[in-house]
Amino acid sequence: MKMCRVSTAPASGRVFSASRDRTVLMWELEAAAGPSQHFPGHELVVTGLAVSPDGSTLCTGSRDNSVCKWDTETGQCLARAAVSRNLVTHLCWVPGEPYVIQSSEDKTIRVWDSRELRVAHSFPAKQHIQTCCAASPDARYCLSCSSGAAGRGGEATLWDLRQTRSQVCEYRGHFQTTTSCVFLPRGPALAPSIATSSCDSTVKVWDRDTGACLATLCLEGSGPLASLAACDSSTLLCASSGSGIHLLRLRDGRGLALEEVAVF
Repeated sequence: MKMCRVSTAPASGRVFSASRDRTVLMWELEAAAGPSQHFPGHELVVTGLAVSPDGSTLCTGSRDNSVCKWDTETGQCLARAAVSRNLVTHLCWVPGEPYVIQSSEDKTIRVWDSRELRVAHSFPAKQHIQTCCAASPDARYCLSCSSGAAGRGGEATLWDLRQTRSQVCEYRGHFQTTTSCVFLPRGPALAPSIATSSCDSTVKVWDRDTGACLATLCLEGSGPLASLAACDSSTLLCASSGSGIHLLRLRDGRGLALEEVAVF
């Protein structure tokens, strides 16, 4: 079983995993080994997981063009919705809201209302496949990132979830597909910032509001970078295809610098 997505609801003590064999499982962090729930139903690989903050509801997305809503206690599929050509690449839950954001190979970012499992809004389509999405902790913004090659595409895009007419800002500088995007928690001396990782082996930190690149780190020999997770305002975890998990730290000296601290 090759994992392709993992998500968690920290308050619930539950972890959810999706794999290329179409399996979606729930695991209890403090329970005996083995999954505690199974969510069957997708016809192709499951590529998106989003769990409600209390861990009671799970949304899944797949390359079969569908999004499903599940009761995590019973494993029951509560709703299923399909959109033509909507090959899901990622899902994330908007904090404190009933909304789930979804990126797609059809170059579109959709906002789903999880209560009725319907599309509440679609942002204007981009020029390239949308590979990942993220919601800000204050539920005001979302990020998406694009595929790319040879310096074309590869941008991240900031969208306002309240004023949904157009994009707010773009972040350009990666030379290949941008694989992951995260909001960094606000630090005492750091302006609102985001971070991105790319198949070009670089991680970049950006000023959220101006689009300026604040710091870049090239992880040579790591191969394509797969995903990012923000631990706090200055610490990131970065998964690579060739050299494991990298622990990165943002330091503020004469200027911001992103450094590798450890590799696991």
